Amino acid sequence: MSLSCVIIEDLKVAADYINNCCKKSGLVEVRGIFPGVEPALKFLNEETVDLLFLDVEMPGATGFDLLDNIAYHPSVILTTSKEEYAYNAFQYKVSDFLKKPFTYQRFLEALDKVLEKESRKSATETVSHLFIKCEGKLIRLDYDDILFIESMGDYVRFVTNDKKYITHNTLKNLEEKISSDHFMKVHRSYIINLRKIDDIRENDLFIKGIEIPISKAHKADILRKLTIL
Repeated sequence: MSLSCVIIEDLKVAADYINNCCKKSGLVEVRGIFPGVEPALKFLNEETVDLLFLDVEMPGATGFDLLDNIAYHPSVILTTSKEEYAYNAFQYKVSDFLKKPFTYQRFLEALDKVLEKESRKSATETVSHLFIKCEGKLIRLDYDDILFIESMGDYVRFVTNDKKYITHNTLKNLEEKISSDHFMKVHRSYIINLRKIDDIRENDLFIKGIEIPISKAHKADILRKLTIL
């Protein structure tokens, strides 16, 4: 298993050391190195990673401020020279606490904890949501909230009960990534949530009163997916 990560550390020598440890391990892809919370949050509100190597004391906001404001919950390894932050680390449920200076062996021990956690998650957790980039931030959408997804050229529109979200993407890309248990492409312009269908009439289906066409190529497949008595 390989993890994606970012390093958030204001001291260049410390950031370089963590980066070298990541490269040496061959288990972590470093997606970015940031000297403070503000640039890191800007990146993390547009991209998701598996792991943060996070310093606590930095100019401006602290590492804990970042954890209070990030839109999702990656694994976290705190890196700090002060043991007094260990209690806060416990409160924030971080994966490990590396007190500077730390050895490469200690780095690997912390990384093993994250890898073990990710392996357990992959084995037991059923994905029930996705994140989309919209309005300059990452927005979590639970599968059960999505009614259907509509193609709009180089963009797609996610329609929920309460709101519509437009993001730069394609139906083809989404079809490969989202759950086939929940969703199905029924037309070149539509992916629908199978659990939200109210009724089907000839070559159209209806979700919350909205009429969605079914192409001939997909009609037999969608009927096979449904439980028909």
